[in-house]
Amino acid sequence: MCRNIVPLNNLAPAATDEECHDAALQYVRKIAGTTKPSKANQEVFDRAVEEIAHATRHLLAGLVTTAPPKSREEEAAKRQARSADRYEALRAFQQEKRAARAVG
Repeated sequence: MCRNIVPLNNLAPAATDEECHDAALQYVRKIAGTTKPSKANQEVFDRAVEEIAHATRHLLAGLVTTAPPKSREEEAAKRQARSADRYEALRAFQQEKRAARAVG
């Protein structure tokens, strides 16, 4: 879906309203296909963000787990490592592509 939306369930401390809003904003941007809606669409865009943020807070409040809470720092480090791997793979691919063009 969207790499910027991070899992918010079972974190210590619990997800904040701001994090729920940020995730909702990213989701609506992805679905709407725009990061900045036109003036004509601003109201419906903002309303969707608020409704989805509200639903997200209710979802997180209702989820039950027996797993211990996840550390925010450890989860952030995992995301950074995955991102670095993705970008390294992309860099290697681009180098191979340039090398193939130079030969051919």
